[in-house]
Amino acid sequence: MPSRPAPGRHSDLRELRVAYRRQRRVATFTALGYFTLFLVLSALAPALMTGTVTGGLSTGLLLGLCQLPVTCLALVLYERTARRRLDPLAERLRKQAELADARAGGGRP
Repeated sequence: MPSRPAPGRHSDLRELRVAYRRQRRVATFTALGYFTLFLVLSALAPALMTGTVTGGLSTGLLLGLCQLPVTCLALVLYERTARRRLDPLAERLRKQAELADARAGGGRP
């Protein structure tokens, strides 16, 4: 079986892999970091968490309610960076692979 040329340069694939890894880490650490902070404060600073912010609303409850918006923000930022940075790079590599495949005569029906 003849060897096929590699689709794209190795640096392009490496750049895509690094970008995906960075994006996953930022989104994960944003959501889990906030949750971990909430748990640590609950365990180590109960006086702070039971303190009243306004009208009977405790700090702990307020921080707990903020977890959903923080998680949603992490998801929105993940999607936004994927569309702006990762999808164009992946599409460019996909097109390069298709061109390389067509040149090699390995076109699929």
